[in-house]
Amino acid sequence: MPQLNPSPWLAIMMLSWLTFLIIVPPKIMTHLYPNGFVSRSSEELKMSTWNWPWV
Repeated sequence: MPQLNPSPWLAIMMLSWLTFLIIVPPKIMTHLYPNGFVSRSSEELKMSTWNWPWV
């Protein structure tokens, strides 16, 4: 049964993982986000209570 021989399949699996781990991530990381990141201001947000009409 040739399916049980790990020689060709192990090499194929290792090469595919090498491709995914070495070649693909730098290509993905070069993509730019369409919107820039905005830093939040350090001032506190003013929280107000809600006016519930049934209370």
